[in-house]
Order: sequence, then C-alpha cells, then structure tokens
Amino acid sequence: MIDFTGLPKKNKSYAGANGSKISIVYEGEQYMLKFPPHPSKNEKMSYSNSCISEYLGCKIFESVGIPVQDTMLGTYMTEKSGEKVVVACKDFTSVGIVLQDFASLKNQIIDSERNGYGTELGDIVSVFTEQTAMEPEELSRRFWDMFIVDALIGNWDRHNGNWGFLYDVQKDSLTLAPVFDCGSSLFPQADERMMGNILTDEREIHYRIFNIPQSAIQKNGRKINYYEFISSLENEDCNKALRRILPSVDMKRIAEIINETPFISDLQKEFYNKMLAARKERILDYSIKRLHKREKGRSMEQ
Repeated sequence: MIDFTGLPKKNKSYAGANGSKISIVYEGEQYMLKFPPHPSKNEKMSYSNSCISEYLGCKIFESVGIPVQDTMLGTYMTEKSGEKVVVACKDFTSVGIVLQDFASLKNQIIDSERNGYGTELGDIVSVFTEQTAMEPEELSRRFWDMFIVDALIGNWDRHNGNWGFLYDVQKDSLTLAPVFDCGSSLFPQADERMMGNILTDEREIHYRIFNIPQSAIQKNGRKINYYEFISSLENEDCNKALRRILPSVDMKRIAEIINETPFISDLQKEFYNKMLAARKERILDYSIKRLHKREKGRSMEQ
C-alpha cells in the first residue's frame, strides 16, 4: 500500500467539487491527490466511496482501450480526521500543455447562443461539426465512446466541464485529453449496508439499471436514461460506438480489476461485480441484440 502522506507537495490547485485535492510528486511524477468528501448528515448526499469509484471507473475505461488518466489508491494521514483512503490521479498536463474542457471549445462558436456548460445533446453534437480546431469525427467518436462506457459504469456526472483537450501552447494545437473524473460512477453514495440491501432485492437492482443513474446529458430538457436511449437505437453515432466498444468489454478482466482492488470488502467486490454484469447484460448486450435484429430485418427486405 502506498502512503502519500510525506511526499513533496506542489502549489498547483485543482477545481471541482466532492472532496479536497492537492498536488503531490510521486516517483518524479506529478499527481492530483483526491480525498473523499467530508461526511454528510444527509446520507443521500454522501460520497464516501468516490475515491474507489474514481479508481475503478478509470481502470474500466483503460480495460476497453480508451485513453484515461493513470490512477492509484493509497492512504494519507490527515491532522484532524486521521488516515484516509485517497486516489492519486496522474497529472497529464505539463509546461506548455494545458487542459481545456469541452465547454471552452463550445464557447468558441461565435454566432452560437448556447452556453458552454449547457448539456442539451443537440447543442453538444452540433459543436462537433461547427468547430474548426479538431476533426469532427474524432470529437464525435470520443464523446459516444465515453457515453457507452459511462452507461456501463453508471456515471451520472459526465458534462462539458470534465472531458476535453490538451492545448499545446507552442504549436497552437489541440489533442484529446485522456478521460478523467469518474468519481460519480459505480454508486459512490452506497455504503455497505445499502449495498447489502440492494444485492438481496432484485427490484433494487432493476431500479439501478433501468431508472438510475441517468446521464448528465439532456435531451429536450430531460436527463437521458441510459437504458432507454441506447436501446432505442435512435442515434446512429451511439449505435456505432456500441458496436465499437462492446466487443472490448471483458467482464473477466473487469472482475479481476475489482477483486484486486485494495481497501474494499468482499461485499463491495460482490456489489460492483454484480451491478456491472447486470448493466452490461441488460443495457449494452440487450441493445446490441436489438441492433443486430434490426439490421438483419433490413437486409432481408432488400
């Protein structure tokens, strides 16, 4: 286990909610160290597992071949509240290489009345073709690939401020940044008591597949339901991403990642394995079967 307590600190600061963040140096590399949020009196607003969610979510992205930030779990001894389980996220910026979020690119559309942080799907996808800084297909592909994996891991907070680009100051060029900020995936609000209750009640499992979590992206002013949207097959770019990503979702490898994760109990491992397998089967597998059936029907009509 890595103890990050005595490592050198940097003055770089990081924005965002849900927990404190500091910059440290580990083995010559700079990392953002994310702490779990302070306990909340409102259990429904507690994110005690957000560091575990960050770690596992990123590892699952990595397992399907999507570039993602490097993450490590460890401990940090605080003065007031003792030892904490923390996640270290490798800082992928450097001198002259700056992280810019998608919202900033959205703001470059001069004649647009849309807000950079607005999450209406139609507004987001229109930016792909209206902007001139990157190939539209590259942007679209990353967005929809993330959407499929976020559906698998139940990420309810992927918005325009937590995906984006690396801007090279010298070359005046943009490249896609690794995926980051997965702390709102894998039910970070669930403590062990809640996990145990869910595992023994099929209705609770179904609710967390077909109803929640929803995407932060909206369609016609309503948050997108992952199951309904993907299985509707209504968006061809989403269908293409489903075809690309699903063959790379290796549940055996994902189970190995979960079972080798430190600091979590056997119950937590069972919960993560169960929920991920169920979401894959009932959202992604179900949708690809519907897609294949539709394609077969169309080919028979020709």
